[in-house]
Amino acid sequence: AGGGWDNDVVRDAAPHGALINDYIAPKNTLTLSTDDGDLVYVIRASLISDKDMMDKVTVDQLAEFFLYVKEVHSLVANARSERTGRLCQVIFANDISGTRQAPDSRFSKALTASSAQYEKLYPSLAGPTMILNLPFILQAFVGLLKPLFPKSVQERLKFKPAPVLKGLKELTPLTNNPPTRKSFLNEIKGLLRA
Repeated sequence: AGGGWDNDVVRDAAPHGALINDYIAPKNTLTLSTDDGDLVYVIRASLISDKDMMDKVTVDQLAEFFLYVKEVHSLVANARSERTGRLCQVIFANDISGTRQAPDSRFSKALTASSAQYEKLYPSLAGPTMILNLPFILQAFVGLLKPLFPKSVQERLKFKPAPVLKGLKELTPLTNNPPTRKSFLNEIKGLLRA
């Protein structure tokens, strides 16, 4: 209602959601709206039990789930663009806070598969991709990390600290605490300008 975003409706309709929604949940992955109508897709990888999830789902099932999310993003962004006359986009905010190990290889394979499809199906939808709160030890290697991303992503890639986001134990306060959501969205706006 009122042009807001409801993650629950989207999650409940997702393919393989009955298997995946226990692992990909608002505490670790959600979508928010900016005042301009853009979508901010926030992921905190350290809170996803990727190995446990991949023991229950296939790479193809998870890739299909992620493609569904991207299709929903596309539909919403297109409708908002048409309504406002402004090209709305999806801003990816990948929070690395708390990450201690590389993701499960099957999880990475599903992400890669869905990202490859995303680049083909929705080339104009993707906004900036931000890798947030990279551990200090890895910050020296940003120049080495950037080439690991597809060329189209490299152009939009930003490595930035995000103290508001880092201060959250999980992401749910971004959905149920308006002052926290506002602080985070202001933080994203500032990072995009920097």
